Amino acid sequence: MMDYRASLKEKEIIVIKIGTSSLTFPNGRLNLSRIEHFASVINKLREQGKLVVLVSSGAIAVGIGKLGLRERPKDLSGKQAAAAIGQAVLMKIYRKFFDKYGLSVAQILLTYDVIAQKDKNINAKNTFSKLLEIGAIPIVNENDSVATDEIEIGDNDTLSAMVSVLCDADLLILLSDIDGLFDANPKTNPDAKRMSIVEKITPQIEAAAGSAGSNFGTGGMITKITAAKMCTNAGIDIVIANSKEPEVIFDILAGKDIGTLFVAK
Repeated sequence: MMDYRASLKEKEIIVIKIGTSSLTFPNGRLNLSRIEHFASVINKLREQGKLVVLVSSGAIAVGIGKLGLRERPKDLSGKQAAAAIGQAVLMKIYRKFFDKYGLSVAQILLTYDVIAQKDKNINAKNTFSKLLEIGAIPIVNENDSVATDEIEIGDNDTLSAMVSVLCDADLLILLSDIDGLFDANPKTNPDAKRMSIVEKITPQIEAAAGSAGSNFGTGGMITKITAAKMCTNAGIDIVIANSKEPEVIFDILAGKDIGTLFVAK
């Protein structure tokens, strides 16, 4: 039987998605030490010759904190205002931590039309390619401040899969507050078992995907399965893992049995 995990050691272009719950405290406030920790890990990946694209949630959560709100706005304009304020703060923080390692960061905000329209898609591909060529760290988020129903992607799991295809990535790592895909909901079933490797996404696999998510994020396991289907169909491996310790990225790339690996077709 092929050792799918061992092949992860050879991946070169890696997209890492960090969910809102991984960047914030339970009350939704930004966890600066966690972001600094991720910057250190990504710097070490760059030293190993890996090319990294970071898909970062958190703009709305940061905006909520900056505005002193107690909960996520429910109206579209409120969310867009929080995103506009939060995105500027978030990039300033990332720049501060990556500057320490002499790494340049680049902000890329996307909406669905950029993916769907051929000329915009090509332009985006070229931008990612050039940024990686010059050694910058593209930091990607949905352009929540202008997104409407027609051009909204809706969650950063799906966005990260789209970005992986745009970048011709070798691997997508989805990091959040879950340990991987289980055969039942681990929050309600103590006997639920983690699936280590998924070679084919069957209806049974999709049925096992619950909808657990945090109060400050938009994703759940269902959106992660959608991302996995998109990536594996494009020939890209994807790993879903817990972001509790940012060094988990090193373990994944070392081939350790961490999270759930969805094998590319």
